[in-house]
Amino acid sequence: MGKDTKGMTRKEFLKVSGVAVGIAGGAGVLSVPGKLEAGVKGERWAFIIDLDRCIGCKACAIACKTEFDTRLGVFISQVMYYEHGEYPGTKTDFVPWLCNHCADPPCVPVCPVDPIEAEFKGITFKKRATYQRPDGVVLIDQDRCIGCGECLRNCPYKVRSFDPGKKAGGDPDENPAHKCTFCEHRLAAGVIPSCVNTCQARARIISDLNDPNSEVSKILRGKKADVLLPDKGTKPMVYYIGKNSKRINDALKKGEDIRKEANSQYQIKIWQEGPYA
Repeated sequence: MGKDTKGMTRKEFLKVSGVAVGIAGGAGVLSVPGKLEAGVKGERWAFIIDLDRCIGCKACAIACKTEFDTRLGVFISQVMYYEHGEYPGTKTDFVPWLCNHCADPPCVPVCPVDPIEAEFKGITFKKRATYQRPDGVVLIDQDRCIGCGECLRNCPYKVRSFDPGKKAGGDPDENPAHKCTFCEHRLAAGVIPSCVNTCQARARIISDLNDPNSEVSKILRGKKADVLLPDKGTKPMVYYIGKNSKRINDALKKGEDIRKEANSQYQIKIWQEGPYA
Protein backbone atom coordinates (compact mmCIF):
# COMPACT_ATOMS: atom_id res chain seq x y z
CA MET A 1 0.00 0.00 0.00
CA GLY A 2 3.06 2.21 0.18
CA LYS A 3 3.80 5.05 2.57
CA ASP A 4 1.83 8.20 3.32
CA THR A 5 3.39 11.65 3.73
CA LYS A 6 4.12 10.98 7.39
CA GLY A 7 6.34 8.07 6.42
CA MET A 8 4.15 5.36 7.95
CA THR A 9 3.86 2.04 6.19
CA ARG A 10 0.27 0.97 6.57
CA LYS A 11 1.12 -2.69 6.94
CA GLU A 12 3.86 -2.22 9.52
CA PHE A 13 2.01 -1.42 12.72
CA LEU A 14 2.61 -4.43 14.89
CA LYS A 15 6.25 -4.02 15.83
CA VAL A 16 6.81 -4.94 19.47
CA SER A 17 9.10 -3.18 21.92
CA GLY A 18 9.14 -2.84 25.71
CA VAL A 19 10.87 0.54 25.82
CA ALA A 20 9.01 3.35 27.59
CA VAL A 21 9.11 6.81 26.01
CA GLY A 22 8.99 10.31 27.57
CA ILE A 23 7.55 13.53 26.23
CA ALA A 24 9.62 16.67 26.08
CA GLY A 25 9.02 18.93 29.06
CA GLY A 26 6.97 22.10 28.85
CA ALA A 27 3.69 23.75 29.79
CA GLY A 28 0.70 21.50 29.36
CA VAL A 29 2.88 18.47 28.70
CA LEU A 30 2.42 15.23 30.61
CA SER A 31 4.84 12.37 31.01
CA VAL A 32 3.80 9.23 29.19
CA PRO A 33 2.19 6.76 31.60
CA GLY A 34 3.85 3.41 32.09
CA LYS A 35 2.68 0.05 30.88
CA LEU A 36 -0.62 -1.37 32.02
CA GLU A 37 0.99 -4.07 34.14
CA ALA A 38 4.50 -4.48 35.45
CA GLY A 39 6.48 -6.73 33.17
CA VAL A 40 3.99 -6.68 30.31
CA LYS A 41 5.65 -6.12 26.96
CA GLY A 42 4.01 -5.30 23.68
CA GLU A 43 2.18 -2.53 21.90
CA ARG A 44 0.75 0.52 23.58
CA TRP A 45 -1.40 2.28 21.04
CA ALA A 46 -1.40 6.07 21.17
CA PHE A 47 -3.00 8.69 18.95
CA ILE A 48 -1.81 12.15 17.93
CA ILE A 49 -4.05 14.86 16.48
CA ASP A 50 -2.29 17.83 14.92
CA LEU A 51 -4.65 20.78 15.34
CA ASP A 52 -2.46 22.94 13.08
CA ARG A 53 -3.09 20.54 10.21
CA CYS A 54 -6.78 19.73 10.79
CA ILE A 55 -8.97 21.57 8.25
CA GLY A 56 -12.32 20.57 9.77
CA CYS A 57 -13.46 18.64 6.71
CA LYS A 58 -14.97 15.85 8.84
CA ALA A 59 -13.84 13.12 6.47
CA CYS A 60 -12.68 11.26 9.60
CA ALA A 61 -16.17 11.36 11.14
CA ILE A 62 -17.77 10.12 7.92
CA ALA A 63 -15.17 7.37 7.52
CA CYS A 64 -15.89 6.29 11.11
CA LYS A 65 -19.64 6.29 10.44
CA THR A 66 -19.11 4.16 7.37
CA GLU A 67 -16.74 1.76 9.13
CA PHE A 68 -19.21 1.09 11.96
CA ASP A 69 -22.48 1.69 10.06
CA THR A 70 -23.97 3.98 12.71
CA ARG A 71 -27.46 5.45 12.40
CA LEU A 72 -28.43 8.95 11.29
CA GLY A 73 -27.20 11.55 13.76
CA VAL A 74 -24.99 9.09 15.64
CA PHE A 75 -21.23 9.69 15.55
CA ILE A 76 -18.62 7.63 17.37
CA SER A 77 -15.98 10.18 16.40
CA GLN A 78 -16.66 13.84 15.68
CA VAL A 79 -15.04 17.13 14.79
CA MET A 80 -16.22 20.05 16.90
CA TYR A 81 -16.17 23.70 15.93
CA TYR A 82 -15.04 25.87 18.82
CA GLU A 83 -15.89 29.53 18.23
CA HIS A 84 -14.18 32.16 20.36
CA GLY A 85 -13.45 35.85 20.43
CA GLU A 86 -15.72 38.82 19.69
CA TYR A 87 -16.85 40.24 16.39
CA PRO A 88 -15.15 41.17 14.16
CA GLY A 89 -12.23 39.20 15.56
CA THR A 90 -14.02 35.87 16.00
CA LYS A 91 -12.15 32.68 15.20
CA THR A 92 -13.01 29.00 14.90
CA ASP A 93 -10.87 26.07 16.00
CA PHE A 94 -11.47 22.53 14.78
CA VAL A 95 -11.40 19.93 17.54
CA PRO A 96 -11.43 16.22 16.59
CA TRP A 97 -13.19 14.39 19.43
CA LEU A 98 -12.95 10.68 20.18
CA CYS A 99 -12.42 8.17 22.98
CA ASN A 100 -9.10 8.86 24.71
CA HIS A 101 -8.39 5.19 25.57
CA CYS A 102 -7.07 6.39 28.90
CA ALA A 103 -4.31 4.55 30.74
CA ASP A 104 -6.45 4.91 33.86
CA PRO A 105 -9.98 4.80 32.41
CA PRO A 106 -12.72 5.71 34.93
CA CYS A 107 -15.29 3.90 32.79
CA VAL A 108 -13.82 0.44 33.49
CA PRO A 109 -14.04 0.03 37.30
CA VAL A 110 -17.63 1.34 37.44
CA CYS A 111 -18.92 -1.36 35.07
CA PRO A 112 -21.13 -3.58 37.27
CA VAL A 113 -20.84 -6.65 35.03
CA ASP A 114 -18.87 -9.41 36.77
CA PRO A 115 -15.35 -9.74 35.35
CA ILE A 116 -14.32 -12.88 33.55
CA GLU A 117 -10.83 -14.09 32.71
CA ALA A 118 -9.76 -13.28 29.17
CA GLU A 119 -6.56 -13.51 27.17
CA PHE A 120 -4.95 -11.18 24.67
CA LYS A 121 -1.76 -12.20 22.89
CA GLY A 122 -0.84 -14.59 25.65
CA ILE A 123 -1.59 -12.11 28.46
CA THR A 124 -4.41 -12.91 30.89
CA PHE A 125 -6.56 -10.05 32.17
CA LYS A 126 -9.95 -9.39 33.78
CA LYS A 127 -12.71 -8.44 31.40
CA ARG A 128 -15.96 -6.68 32.30
CA ALA A 129 -18.46 -5.45 29.72
CA THR A 130 -16.29 -2.33 29.52
CA TYR A 131 -12.67 -3.38 29.70
CA GLN A 132 -9.09 -2.45 28.89
CA ARG A 133 -6.85 -4.76 26.90
CA PRO A 134 -3.17 -5.20 27.77
CA ASP A 135 -2.28 -2.99 24.78
CA GLY A 136 -4.20 -0.09 26.32
CA VAL A 137 -7.23 -0.17 24.01
CA VAL A 138 -10.50 0.34 25.92
CA LEU A 139 -13.39 -1.64 24.47
CA ILE A 140 -17.00 -2.63 25.11
CA ASP A 141 -18.31 -6.19 24.91
CA GLN A 142 -21.85 -5.46 23.74
CA ASP A 143 -22.77 -9.12 24.21
CA ARG A 144 -22.22 -8.68 27.96
CA CYS A 145 -23.24 -5.02 28.33
CA ILE A 146 -26.45 -4.46 30.33
CA GLY A 147 -27.02 -0.90 29.13
CA CYS A 148 -26.86 0.61 32.62
CA GLY A 149 -25.03 3.75 31.48
CA GLU A 150 -22.49 3.81 34.33
CA CYS A 151 -19.60 4.07 31.88
CA LEU A 152 -21.31 6.97 30.09
CA ARG A 153 -21.83 8.89 33.31
CA ASN A 154 -18.24 8.38 34.45
CA CYS A 155 -16.51 9.40 31.22
CA PRO A 156 -15.26 12.97 31.72
CA TYR A 157 -14.94 13.42 27.95
CA LYS A 158 -18.53 12.43 27.11
CA VAL A 159 -17.43 10.28 24.20
CA ARG A 160 -19.62 7.28 25.00
CA SER A 161 -23.25 6.84 24.04
CA PHE A 162 -25.89 4.16 23.80
CA ASP A 163 -26.04 2.32 20.48
CA PRO A 164 -29.66 2.79 19.32
CA GLY A 165 -29.26 0.19 16.59
CA LYS A 166 -28.49 -2.77 18.86
CA LYS A 167 -29.74 -4.62 21.92
CA ALA A 168 -27.52 -5.15 24.95
CA GLY A 169 -26.55 -8.80 25.26
CA GLY A 170 -26.78 -8.63 29.04
CA ASP A 171 -30.24 -7.03 28.96
CA PRO A 172 -32.12 -7.12 25.61
CA ASP A 173 -34.50 -4.42 26.88
CA GLU A 174 -31.63 -1.92 26.84
CA ASN A 175 -29.24 -0.55 24.24
CA PRO A 176 -25.53 -1.26 24.75
CA ALA A 177 -22.86 1.41 25.08
CA HIS A 178 -20.55 2.10 22.16
CA LYS A 179 -17.64 4.39 21.30
CA CYS A 180 -14.41 4.70 19.31
CA THR A 181 -12.36 1.49 19.37
CA PHE A 182 -9.20 2.82 17.68
CA CYS A 183 -10.44 0.52 14.89
CA GLU A 184 -8.83 -2.35 16.79
CA HIS A 185 -10.04 -4.81 14.14
CA ARG A 186 -8.00 -2.92 11.56
CA LEU A 187 -4.96 -2.68 13.83
CA ALA A 188 -5.13 -6.46 14.28
CA ALA A 189 -4.89 -6.79 10.50
CA GLY A 190 -1.93 -4.39 10.34
CA VAL A 191 -3.99 -1.55 8.86
CA ILE A 192 -4.37 1.98 10.21
CA PRO A 193 -7.80 3.11 11.50
CA SER A 194 -10.33 4.32 8.98
CA CYS A 195 -10.21 7.94 10.22
CA VAL A 196 -6.41 8.04 9.89
CA ASN A 197 -6.55 6.51 6.45
CA THR A 198 -9.01 9.09 5.14
CA CYS A 199 -7.51 12.25 6.70
CA GLN A 200 -6.42 14.32 3.70
CA ALA A 201 -4.49 16.76 5.91
CA ARG A 202 -2.57 13.94 7.61
CA ALA A 203 -3.59 15.42 10.96
CA ARG A 204 -4.10 12.01 12.60
CA ILE A 205 -1.34 9.59 13.53
CA ILE A 206 -1.49 6.32 15.47
CA SER A 207 1.32 3.97 16.37
CA ASP A 208 2.96 2.03 19.18
CA LEU A 209 4.08 4.28 22.03
CA ASN A 210 6.32 1.50 23.35
CA ASP A 211 8.30 1.56 20.11
CA PRO A 212 10.85 4.41 20.31
CA ASN A 213 11.05 4.46 16.51
CA SER A 214 7.30 4.81 15.95
CA GLU A 215 5.87 8.02 14.50
CA VAL A 216 4.02 8.88 17.71
CA SER A 217 7.12 8.39 19.87
CA LYS A 218 9.27 10.55 17.61
CA ILE A 219 6.73 13.39 17.50
CA LEU A 220 6.13 13.40 21.24
CA ARG A 221 9.86 13.51 21.94
CA GLY A 222 10.21 16.64 19.84
CA LYS A 223 7.00 18.60 20.42
CA LYS A 224 4.88 19.87 23.25
CA ALA A 225 1.61 18.00 23.55
CA ASP A 226 -1.61 18.41 25.49
CA VAL A 227 -4.21 15.91 26.61
CA LEU A 228 -7.79 16.87 27.35
CA LEU A 229 -8.64 17.58 30.99
CA PRO A 230 -5.32 16.40 32.47
CA ASP A 231 -6.58 17.31 35.96
CA LYS A 232 -8.95 14.32 35.78
CA GLY A 233 -5.97 11.99 36.13
CA THR A 234 -7.12 9.60 33.40
CA LYS A 235 -3.82 9.71 31.46
CA PRO A 236 -5.32 9.86 27.96
CA MET A 237 -3.65 8.14 25.05
CA VAL A 238 -4.90 10.79 22.60
CA TYR A 239 -2.46 13.69 22.39
CA TYR A 240 -3.12 17.07 20.79
CA ILE A 241 -0.33 19.12 19.27
CA GLY A 242 -0.49 22.54 17.66
CA LYS A 243 -1.02 26.12 18.74
CA ASN A 244 -4.71 25.62 19.60
CA SER A 245 -4.38 22.70 21.98
CA LYS A 246 -3.93 24.78 25.13
CA ARG A 247 -6.86 27.07 24.21
CA ILE A 248 -9.18 24.07 23.90
CA ASN A 249 -8.16 22.79 27.33
CA ASP A 250 -8.63 26.23 28.86
CA ALA A 251 -12.16 26.36 27.45
CA LEU A 252 -12.98 22.93 28.87
CA LYS A 253 -11.61 23.86 32.29
CA LYS A 254 -13.90 26.91 32.31
CA GLY A 255 -16.86 24.62 31.72
CA GLU A 256 -17.50 25.79 28.16
CA ASP A 257 -19.39 23.34 25.97
CA ILE A 258 -17.44 23.09 22.73
CA ARG A 259 -19.52 20.19 21.46
CA LYS A 260 -21.46 22.08 18.85
CA GLU A 261 -21.05 23.20 15.30
CA ALA A 262 -21.36 26.74 14.00
CA ASN A 263 -24.90 27.67 12.92
CA SER A 264 -26.11 24.05 13.00
CA GLN A 265 -29.36 23.86 14.94
CA TYR A 266 -29.68 20.21 13.91
CA GLN A 267 -26.35 19.30 15.46
CA ILE A 268 -27.13 21.23 18.65
CA LYS A 269 -30.42 19.31 18.87
CA ILE A 270 -28.55 16.03 18.52
CA TRP A 271 -26.22 17.00 21.37
CA GLN A 272 -29.08 18.13 23.60
CA GLU A 273 -31.55 15.29 23.03
CA GLY A 274 -29.80 12.60 21.03
CA PRO A 275 -27.68 9.62 22.10
CA TYR A 276 -24.87 11.87 23.35
CA ALA A 277 -27.08 13.98 25.64
